[in-house]
Amino acid sequence: MGPQVDIVENSDKLPATSDVVVIGGGIVGTSTTLALARRGISVTLCEKGHIAGEQSSRNWGWVRKMGRDRREVPLVISALRLWEGMNELVGGETGFRRTGILYACETDEALAVRETWADEVARPYQLDSRLISGKELEELTPGMTRKLKGALYTKSDGRAEPQKAAPAIARGARAMGATVLQQCAVRGVETTGGRVSGVVTEKGRIACNAVVLAGGAWSRLFSGSLGITLPQLKVLSSVLRTAPLDGGPETAMWTSRYAYRKRLDGGYNIADGNSNIHPLVPDTFAFFAKFLPALKHEWGAIQLRLDDRFMTELRMPKKWDLDKATPFEQTRTLDPTPIKKLPDTALGRLAEDFPVFKGAKVEQHWAGLIDVTPDAVPVISPVDSLPGFFIGTGFSGHGFGIGPGAGALLADLVTGATPLVDPSDFRLSRFFDGSKIWLDAGV
Repeated sequence: MGPQVDIVENSDKLPATSDVVVIGGGIVGTSTTLALARRGISVTLCEKGHIAGEQSSRNWGWVRKMGRDRREVPLVISALRLWEGMNELVGGETGFRRTGILYACETDEALAVRETWADEVARPYQLDSRLISGKELEELTPGMTRKLKGALYTKSDGRAEPQKAAPAIARGARAMGATVLQQCAVRGVETTGGRVSGVVTEKGRIACNAVVLAGGAWSRLFSGSLGITLPQLKVLSSVLRTAPLDGGPETAMWTSRYAYRKRLDGGYNIADGNSNIHPLVPDTFAFFAKFLPALKHEWGAIQLRLDDRFMTELRMPKKWDLDKATPFEQTRTLDPTPIKKLPDTALGRLAEDFPVFKGAKVEQHWAGLIDVTPDAVPVISPVDSLPGFFIGTGFSGHGFGIGPGAGALLADLVTGATPLVDPSDFRLSRFFDGSKIWLDAGV
């Protein structure tokens, strides 16, 4: 079972019309809804389960510029500015705090990789990321018994609470006039003259001029039902949280052995810092050629696993009648079983380095399915073949921190405003127009 998420009250009724319908109530969907509502746009958010029920409440909770693919940096800079004022904007607690993040360097090779990223990415964008060591590093890792070669440190990066953030943003959007509907799956999109004219939900039809799909791991299935090919796979991530713990470090850190982040309640989220599980599914083979560069780049960190997801997705219908229940109603929430061994081992390693964690009480384990693209960069894009349809998905484990920026950019694209950042690197067509699929070596 996933973590307990703050409750968001439903709006009273399904509207007959709305300028925009947003599909998906995660951090990107709620941020898009908020950005549109702030501009006075009539917007309805439809979530098949509850707000932040899937990966948006199950991630580590990091909000970072550091280590990003260079294509994402301008957008995440904008996202951090939005996070800074988010609590005041929405009148609620997202848990955002600027507490810094460290990437531990345990070898000379790791130092060289981080130094390359700092030189080639951080410096041109004037980020405050820098390599540190010695006393400064010791002060940020109080009680650590293992000596590190150094670390890449970004003081202005921070953290927020995944179980609070998207719900707070959704409530803020409602207060600005948005309609928020939970337990309301969108079954399909209607068109008139070749462009979007409405959606059909399980509770009825909504006429609209535009649709934003922010469906996370479900986006590939929904897009496919419309004849849109979206190259997207899933990665399983397992996390544990501890009870409140006194004396632990405030600054989050990633190492090759573990990753941790202090929570607002005083506990910690802990995960394996270097293992990604990809459950094999039919789409693994359909998109194998497009994902091959990623497999080569991350070969040591990606573990392929054959489990029940293969047959689940093989049997799942790819198209359906809009007057009958769909896969989105049959599975309201993706709630995979965590691989407890991974975060448990990480906690054991963490306690070896930080004796304060030897007494940590594990309160809960959970897992989530991360939506990934072949180049680990999201799709934030209109769909040329279906005017009025926009996609915001494939955030590849970066979506929580970048979410408010992605929502603002999607609102720009929908309304025709000057884009917050150049959206060309996020276009869906890059996977089909002959562009080379590449991954940033510094990430």
